[in-house]
Amino acid sequence: MPEPTPAKSNNTSSTSPYTSDIRRFFSRDYTVSKRQLGIVLLVIGVLGFIGILGIDILDVGREGGIGPAQQGALALCAAMAVIGLTLIPLGNKPA
Repeated sequence: MPEPTPAKSNNTSSTSPYTSDIRRFFSRDYTVSKRQLGIVLLVIGVLGFIGILGIDILDVGREGGIGPAQQGALALCAAMAVIGLTLIPLGNKPA
């Protein structure tokens, strides 16, 4: 029968790499890179655009198409996605 392994102590010197990444993310000197900001803007823009069109398509009981407010929101989502796309190639420079 194998011997039981000893319980790990709460020694902070042997932290996992994930814990150090989380600590770095919440540190005061952490900055978001242009690539990270670009990806976030792209995802929000695309999901917003799809969501607005999806609401208009699924709301079959209402007629009238896409109104001025929806057109403005679609334009903002598209602009956000385009800005995100232009930030992604700029790499890991601070935003």
